Amino acid sequence: MKDDDLHRLVEECWTALEAEETKGEHRLRVSLLPSMADRDPLAVGVDHNGHRHLLVPVPMHRKVRSGLDGPVLQLRKRPLEDTETYQMYADLACLRTDLNDLFTELCVDAVGAAEKLPENPVKALYRVLDRWRALFQTQGTPLGPEQLAGLFGELLVLEQLLERDSSAHRLWRGPSGHHHDFSSGSTAVEVKTSTVSEGRRPRIHGLDQLDAPEGGALHLAWFRLHRTAKSNSSVGFLELLDRVLRRCDDESTLLELLAEAGYRVVDAEQYRDTYFKVDEERWYEVVPSFPKLTALTLGAAGVTISVVDVEYTIDLSGDSPTAMDSDEVSRAIDRMIQESA
Repeated sequence: MKDDDLHRLVEECWTALEAEETKGEHRLRVSLLPSMADRDPLAVGVDHNGHRHLLVPVPMHRKVRSGLDGPVLQLRKRPLEDTETYQMYADLACLRTDLNDLFTELCVDAVGAAEKLPENPVKALYRVLDRWRALFQTQGTPLGPEQLAGLFGELLVLEQLLERDSSAHRLWRGPSGHHHDFSSGSTAVEVKTSTVSEGRRPRIHGLDQLDAPEGGALHLAWFRLHRTAKSNSSVGFLELLDRVLRRCDDESTLLELLAEAGYRVVDAEQYRDTYFKVDEERWYEVVPSFPKLTALTLGAAGVTISVVDVEYTIDLSGDSPTAMDSDEVSRAIDRMIQESA
């Protein structure tokens, strides 16, 4: 359906619903929208306060994104039932009637996006909400070369996790301030990248970064990246980002994590020509003999811990410690997924 026709239909539905008698304080007057696919249709509604709603069907077990709770927009999970059906919806409401015209534009955008993604309409809704939110974000400082390389390495690991579980973005803990980049509880991964052509000398930040989870295992994933022009052997930063977003079952939450890591949607054009070639990838298990400084090892050596903001470099350039083979890496990733289930 064309946008003009959809806009007219949505407005007519809301106008008709607003003319109906109020049914009760906690009840909606609802009108189903025509469905372009053989799936549960979207709907629009009006509540007893005259606020307009867009209702997007979601599976019973699916959680709805939190954090959007007024004063203009509110998003929550709501069941609707009649004598024959019971359906759960993501309910997006506009709490300001003076902004109804803008809300209509947003809803038309969301309905159009859902028609293009009928198998996951709530994901389409999240995409639209994030795109609209980006319109009002102030452009921040772009990521620097080292930050870009670091984020690229973390996205490479995240992609491997998402290949096994579309909800694995919840294991990405680094952007939120956790001392490990990825953690499932008893298994963790710390990611390090280098754009230097020689040596393997990752920089370690803090005495807890190479501390394994209690009773668990820590792995260090190390990538040597080469900034290059677009080629058959290179991967674009935005290309990798798009792959990760498509694999994830909750783009909005992932975009929030990316924002915490320094990437903002409004800055995307600045990374259009950013390409990396992965020259080397090595994974290590951080066993007791692994080179590291931690509060535990220093304490065992009788050193009093009275310093903060510790940073140091370890040298992995030789054959020792031994890197994990591909099967060991695969098992470590599988273990993280299983622990998070």
